Amino acid sequence: MEALGLNLGYLLVQIGSFLIVLLVLHAWVYKPLIAMLEKRRTDIAQGLEDARIAAEAREHAEQEAEKVLADARAKAATAAAEIATRAEEQSHQIIAEAEQHATKIRETARMEAEQERNRVLGEVRGQIASLAMAATQKLIGEALDEKRQRTLIDQFFSGVKAGKVAVLEGVHVSGENAVVTSAVPLTDQEQETVKTDVVSKLGKDAQVSFKVDPRILGGLRVQVGGKVLDGSVSGNLESMRQNLN
Repeated sequence: MEALGLNLGYLLVQIGSFLIVLLVLHAWVYKPLIAMLEKRRTDIAQGLEDARIAAEAREHAEQEAEKVLADARAKAATAAAEIATRAEEQSHQIIAEAEQHATKIRETARMEAEQERNRVLGEVRGQIASLAMAATQKLIGEALDEKRQRTLIDQFFSGVKAGKVAVLEGVHVSGENAVVTSAVPLTDQEQETVKTDVVSKLGKDAQVSFKVDPRILGGLRVQVGGKVLDGSVSGNLESMRQNLN
């Protein structure tokens, strides 16, 4: 060793010192550093895992929020459609009720007007009878049998002679319903006579209704189904006019 220029004692001391330093570094520096690095690696891995979980949670939350929002929109649309439907139904119902009310008012007014017209025509009938009898007496210069005159006038207005409807005499008709039109309102007795005669021709199940139309002047117009039997004064005058032409 001396030939090599080395001092064995000093070399051993240097080697011992290096080993001591190495042990000290390993014990006080290397192990804590390794432990710190391992802890840092663990913290980083945990942070990455937490970030992944947070990202998944956020994505799931966004999906849930979108689903809730879509459900809310669907429910809102359904509610709006139901409200619109109900509003439309109520609107139609209100309009229908208003129309029914208006129709009822018009029908009531029409019926009242018709009743008033028939009442006036009933009063006029008596006045016409009196005027007709007075004119007859004036014309011939003497008084005729008042009962006979009134009978003739009643036949003129009612179209009934000897308990029969004149326009139905010798005519065959068939149907279920009949509408009888007179110039002035018929009395209850005249209506019963007309109804009895019509039913005897059409059958016991026949329905007879009465109308008033001053334009026919006198007599009766009977409609059975699509057939019209015109025994009115206006109808007879029209037939005479056509024959003259």
